[in-house]
Amino acid sequence: MSVSEVDAFLFSFINQSLQNSVFDVFMPFVTKRAWVLFLPVYLWSLRRDKNLALRALLLGIASVLLTDWAANSLKEAIARIRPCAAYADARVLVGCGKSFSLPSNHAANAFALVVPFVVLYRKSVIMGAFLAIAIVVGFSRVYVGVHYPADVIVGALVGVSVSFCCLVLARFAEKKFSGRPFPTFLGAFLLCVGLFRIYYILNGPFDLSPDEAHYWEWSRRLDLSYYSKGPMIAYLIRIGTGLFGDTVFGIRSMAVVFLTLGSIVLYALGKRMYDEKTGVLAAVLLHVIPLFAVFGIIFTIDSPFLFFWILALYLFYRIVSDLKGAPGRSIALWTALGAAIGLGLLTKYTMAFFYPCAFLFLCLDREKRRILLTKGPFLAVIVSILVFSPVIIWNAQHDWVTLKHTAGQAHLTEGIRLSLKSFGEFVASQLGVLTPLVFVLMLVALFVARRRKHGAFLFWFSIPVLAFFLAKSIQGKVQANWALPAYVSGVLAYAAYVLETFSSRGAFRKAIVVGSLVLAFSVTAVGHYPSLLNLPRSLDPTARLTGWKELGNEVSTLYEEISAGHPAFIFSDRYQVSSQLAFYVRGHPVTFCMKGSRRMNQYDLWPSFGDLVHYHAIFVKTGDVSAPDAIVAAFEKVEKKVVTAYTKNHEKIRDYTIFLCYDFRGLVEEAPTKY
Repeated sequence: MSVSEVDAFLFSFINQSLQNSVFDVFMPFVTKRAWVLFLPVYLWSLRRDKNLALRALLLGIASVLLTDWAANSLKEAIARIRPCAAYADARVLVGCGKSFSLPSNHAANAFALVVPFVVLYRKSVIMGAFLAIAIVVGFSRVYVGVHYPADVIVGALVGVSVSFCCLVLARFAEKKFSGRPFPTFLGAFLLCVGLFRIYYILNGPFDLSPDEAHYWEWSRRLDLSYYSKGPMIAYLIRIGTGLFGDTVFGIRSMAVVFLTLGSIVLYALGKRMYDEKTGVLAAVLLHVIPLFAVFGIIFTIDSPFLFFWILALYLFYRIVSDLKGAPGRSIALWTALGAAIGLGLLTKYTMAFFYPCAFLFLCLDREKRRILLTKGPFLAVIVSILVFSPVIIWNAQHDWVTLKHTAGQAHLTEGIRLSLKSFGEFVASQLGVLTPLVFVLMLVALFVARRRKHGAFLFWFSIPVLAFFLAKSIQGKVQANWALPAYVSGVLAYAAYVLETFSSRGAFRKAIVVGSLVLAFSVTAVGHYPSLLNLPRSLDPTARLTGWKELGNEVSTLYEEISAGHPAFIFSDRYQVSSQLAFYVRGHPVTFCMKGSRRMNQYDLWPSFGDLVHYHAIFVKTGDVSAPDAIVAAFEKVEKKVVTAYTKNHEKIRDYTIFLCYDFRGLVEEAPTKY
C-alpha cells in the first residue's frame, strides 16, 4: 500500500471503526474547546512554580502564533483536500472548514503550546498531562472527520519544530540580556514586530493603497526620475518584487526593512546623545506612534525617506559632537552625510529641509558656528547634488515637469491667500496622526530640551519644519504626512522627557505620560484592525485600502472574455484606478489613463492608447456613473456594468462602473490642465 492509501485506511479506521457514543460527544468538545482541558493543568503548574509557569506560557503563546502562520502557509502551498470533502461516507461531527487539510492547525498549535511545558517540566506529571492533551486534540481532528492522520502528524512536527526554535532563541536572548540588556531587548522587540508585520502583510485586511500600486507601475518602467517623485521608491519596489514576485508582500517587504533600519539608527543616535535607555525607548516609539508605525506596513515614499532622514541626523550629530576628531574621519563623515541627504532627495524632496535646519543649528551655536567656514558642509552639499543629479537630468529632458508639479502642490500659482479652514485641518491632522497627548508632550519636550545640552540639535531639526508647514497651511492644503521629518527629532526629545518623568515624583505628570503612551499604542493597534471600531465607511480612513482586489477579479473575468480572439486594453480616467487595475487584474496587463481636464500624472508621460484603433476595451470608473460622451463617441458600442465591492461582513465598500467598449475608433485626448 502507498502512503496515501495507508493514510486513508487509518482515517477510515479512526473515523468510523472506533465510533462510540462517548467519543461522539467528547471528541467534538475537545476539537472545539481544547482550552478547557489545558486550563486546569496550567493552573496546577502555576501552583507548583509561578515564574516557571508564566515563562512556559509566554513561550507557548509565541510558539502558537508562529506555528499557526507556518501551518497556514503550508496548507496553501500543499493544497490537500480535507477528507470530509473527499469522501461522501466520512462521519463529519463538526464543520468541514473551507481551508485545506495538510497540516492540521489544531494539532500544530496544541503541540507548539505544550513543548515549553514539556521541556521546562520534564520528568513530571505536568509534562505528561500537557503532552496527553495535545495528543488527544490531534486524535480528535481525525475522529470528527476533518483531517487525515498524516495531517495531524505533520502538524505536530511543525508545532514541535517551531516551539523548539523559540526555546533556543529565548535561551540565546537570556544569555545576551545579562550582558547587554538594552540592545538585546531592542533586537527581540524588532524581531517580534518585524515578524508580526510580515504576517500582517500576508494575511491582513488591506489591499494596496493607490499610491503603492502607482509606484509599482513605476517600478515596471525604471527611469532616472518620475513626474512627481524621485526614482528611489521605484527601485526599492523593483528589488522587493524581484525577490518575492509581483505580490503585495513583494511591494511592501521593504517597508518592514526600512522602519527596522530606521529604528536601529535612531537607537544609535539616542544612545550617543543621551544613553542606551533613551535610544531604545525612541526606537520603540517609532513603532508605537501611529504616524510612523503605518510606514512599517504601507510602502510609500515616507518609509525610506524616514530612514534617510534619521541616518542623516545621526551622521550630522556625529560630526558636530566631535569637533576635535581626525580630519580624514571628518571628511568621510561629511561625504556619507551628503550621500544620505542625496538618497533622501531621490526619495522625497522634503529632504531639502535638512539644509536650512542644519544651517540654523550651526549659526545659532557659538561653538559650532565655525564649522560653516570649513570645507565639510560644502563637500556634503556637492555630494548630495551629485547623488540627486539623475532627477535634474530627467527634468531637463522633460520640460522641468517636477518643478511645475511641486509649484502646483504648493499652490504657488494661487498667490497669497488666507484659509483658516486649511490651517485647522492641518492642525487636526497632526493631532490625529500623532494623537493629541503625544503631539503636545512632544512640543513641550522640544522646548524644554532646547535649554539643555543636546536639546538645541533636536529643536532646530524639528520646530522650523513644523513652523513652515503650519504657515503654509494658512495659504493652502497641507497633507498630514508632509511634516513627518519634524517629528523624528521630537521622538527623541519625547523619549527623554518620558524617562525623566518616570524618574521624578510628579504623579499627575506620570499619569499624563502613561496616558499618552497608551493612547498612541491603542490608536496604532486599532489602525491595524479598524473593524474593531465598526466605523461607517465614510468615516473609516482605511476604506481606500479595500475593495480593489474584488474589482480586479471582476475585471479579470470580463477582460478574458472581451479579449478572447480580439485584442483589447484596459483604461480609466484616474491614475489611481489604472494602477490598481494593472496590479489586481490577472496577468498584470499594461493599463492606460485617459487624458482630460485634470492634473497631470505619470501615465501622461508614457505611451497612450490612441493608436490602438479597432481594439476592444474596458473602461472603469468609481461610483455608479454614466459613460462620458467622449467614450461613447470613441467606440462602436458601449455596455455598462455596475459592480459593488463588499467587506467580509457584507458591508458595502464602493461601487465601480465597468464599461465594455467595442471597436475603438480613436480619441482626441485633451491635455491636462493642471500640474
